[in-house]
Amino acid sequence: MKAEDNKPNILFVMADQLRADYLGCNGHPTIKTLTIDWLAERGINFSKAYCQAPVCGPSRMSFYTGRYASSHGASYNSVPLKISELTLGDYLRPQGYRVALVGKTHMKADTEAMERLGVDPASSKGVLVSQCGFEPYWRDDGLHPDQSASADLEYNQYLQEQGYDGDNPWHGWSNSGEDPASGEIKSGWYLRNSHLPARVREELSETAYTTDRAMHFISECRDKPWCLHVSYIKPHWPYIAPEPFHNMYGIDDLLPHNAHPNERKDPHPVVKAFMAHRESQAFSSQEVRERVIPVYMGLISQIDHHLKRLFDHLKETGQDKNTVIVFTSDHGDYLGDHWLGEKELFHEASARIPLIIYDPRCGADRTRGTISDHLVEAIDLVPTFTELAGAAPANHQVEGRSLIDLITGDISSSEQWRQYAVSETDYAWRGARKTLGLSPDQSKAVMITDGRWKYIHYEHFSPQLFDLETDPCEFDDIAMTEPGQEVCKRMEKALFLWFRQRKTRVTMSDDTVEALTDNAHQRGYLFGFW
Repeated sequence: MKAEDNKPNILFVMADQLRADYLGCNGHPTIKTLTIDWLAERGINFSKAYCQAPVCGPSRMSFYTGRYASSHGASYNSVPLKISELTLGDYLRPQGYRVALVGKTHMKADTEAMERLGVDPASSKGVLVSQCGFEPYWRDDGLHPDQSASADLEYNQYLQEQGYDGDNPWHGWSNSGEDPASGEIKSGWYLRNSHLPARVREELSETAYTTDRAMHFISECRDKPWCLHVSYIKPHWPYIAPEPFHNMYGIDDLLPHNAHPNERKDPHPVVKAFMAHRESQAFSSQEVRERVIPVYMGLISQIDHHLKRLFDHLKETGQDKNTVIVFTSDHGDYLGDHWLGEKELFHEASARIPLIIYDPRCGADRTRGTISDHLVEAIDLVPTFTELAGAAPANHQVEGRSLIDLITGDISSSEQWRQYAVSETDYAWRGARKTLGLSPDQSKAVMITDGRWKYIHYEHFSPQLFDLETDPCEFDDIAMTEPGQEVCKRMEKALFLWFRQRKTRVTMSDDTVEALTDNAHQRGYLFGFW
């Protein structure tokens, strides 16, 4: 055995747009997530985990860099991640790890900088820089409308090899259904068609294929430690599932609609503008919710089904006892709660994420099957993984905090841990910005919570404040009340402190600064001498 075999493998699993409360282990009364529940029973389940930006691209860039969205700068989908930003692969590869991706990253490469610096995208370094630091074992960001589908899309080629016709079988088969009466093909892009079974056979669906590719990687990667990011495309829209998952649930399985009429009477201007979006108008309809949410649940159960295949394969290859498994999501999904659709704002349905970590080694025995209410953030995974790998912490760059002490049970008091969690949004690309008459650089908001109080700062608008202890449904914005204003002052002060603590000196470590402090005369610079 090699010396590096004592370093654990890391299986980093992410679902897309999965709400924290749509898992059995997190209290959903009817959803079938037996595999994920099994994982929670053997690991630690973080009940207060937040993403750093409730949108795919910026959230994932925070997951991969360990830095807040305002630090890494990729504030929305298709905003390039700066070529200078270090990512998970940059930290783990020097420790002997093979760091690979199967599925989605939603990363946009900084091609202008690559061209300016003469970095060939096809070179070994160019591939890593343009793939968010991952070896792209199989990358597929999962949204391929006919207007922009690529002819060389691997999944489409795979479906064509299986006999599925058309230029874009991703849409025509995996994300479309067939009207049982007329035989007409119905696109899954339209919410009204969500109840139809996807035309593709389940074992050839996106979720199944993602799992197949992950299992193939695990089978071939046994000679060195590895970190595999398995990033499922679902339950993100198009909301359409293959048999038998398309009708596994019905309207009786829906959680109560977490929306109050008072939220519509005099909403915050930014929230009001988001309420006017097409997706919010649609999901405010009970008919739409009853059509879509059972399928959303089916897509989650499908992921759970294939995770069992993946975990069984770990065991079959003899790698289960030395593989740390992380299960999470990039953000949530409003599904009509608060009269909103999609994500982007900061209610619990959008900004809170599931996070379960299972370390099979004896060091984590004290926390098996426990639920932690410590505030944790997506940026905590990079320092957690680097500590697992034995790397020195990059404290001058990474803004998250390693979760190892929580996993091993060496921290028991929340006072010893993080006091606040923060999430940001940049809605410059959304219709809400134009409704509000803002320029692109004005449409920003940031949320800070201490676990009880949730304070939201909006540029150019008044803040919001929710008391999660007395108002867990987040119906009552108390920012303008007298007691609320006192809390707002305190939370605004905490937010100002957070802004001042961002790590901007990323090109020189603290140790180097320490070594160079107050020794200019030793290096021959004799300023101030008489």
